[in-house]
Amino acid sequence: MVMMLMIAGGVLMVLALGYTALSGPSAGKAYKRRLELLRERHGDVVTANAQAQIRKLLAQRQTKIDDALSSFIPKPALLRRRLEQTGKDISLQKYTMISAGLVAVVVAVLKLQGAPLMLALCFALFVGIGLPHLVIGILISRRVKSFTKDFPDAIDLMVRGLRSGLPITETLGIVSTEIPGPVGLEFRTVADKMKIGRTMEAALQETADRLGTAEFQFFVITLAIQRETGGNLAETLSNLSDVLRKRAQMKLKIRAMSSESKASAMIVGSLPFVVFAMVWGINPTYMAGFFSDERLMVAGLGGLVWMSIGVAIMAKMVSFEI
Repeated sequence: MVMMLMIAGGVLMVLALGYTALSGPSAGKAYKRRLELLRERHGDVVTANAQAQIRKLLAQRQTKIDDALSSFIPKPALLRRRLEQTGKDISLQKYTMISAGLVAVVVAVLKLQGAPLMLALCFALFVGIGLPHLVIGILISRRVKSFTKDFPDAIDLMVRGLRSGLPITETLGIVSTEIPGPVGLEFRTVADKMKIGRTMEAALQETADRLGTAEFQFFVITLAIQRETGGNLAETLSNLSDVLRKRAQMKLKIRAMSSESKASAMIVGSLPFVVFAMVWGINPTYMAGFFSDERLMVAGLGGLVWMSIGVAIMAKMVSFEI
């Protein structure tokens, strides 16, 4: 029993350290947020009032349950930001209820199968924490891909509007109504913030921070540089659209060249689990020791940890930044 407690504590510690290392916000972002609050406090009165109104509206959306959960969940601001990046109506309360429900279901199923309580609890925590995090990551990745695919078309639409004599603020509104999907929604958010007194640069930067995509950050930097130095904005945005299209083509080429390595990593990572399931189906009593013998439990948990490390290393090896 003592051995099982030590194993469970070690697994929970590894999960906690991995979560902290991969999802913790940097000190630079916190410093940047404090500087923005100081600018709003001592800057223009209209801008400060608009920002205060935005914060008030966002605060009203948070329920009392979300505020209570924020004191128990590590990094609640980062988790809430990830939920917003999905573009779905997923609150912190719903996310926590889903995770808790998964933990309860997995514990009940494993206990009905005769698994020890500590083993069932450790596996349930792994599923209840890891599976929702994985699903949220997939939703964010899917939305970012959709945004990146349509974003060059939005820039081309802005270029045509600028060449026809429209101001940049009007072209942003046109994009919000003409381009479907995440691009139109994000530009509509920017246009709404500008209507209540937010500057265009600040509204675009907030959207860029929330999206976290390099393409939109390039767009924001381009507008900021053009406002400082002057020049033909339509031509600059046209060049940016061409660069983003070539960037997307390069990503597809790299994805095709690395597909063989990714397939090999998936096969190697899934092979132990496939073999375990096949042997379990052929001779269940032979594999039942992994759920009753403490030595086999230790060996199985150690194998899972090392397999996870190997899969993470292979995933990093086939991941390329452009």
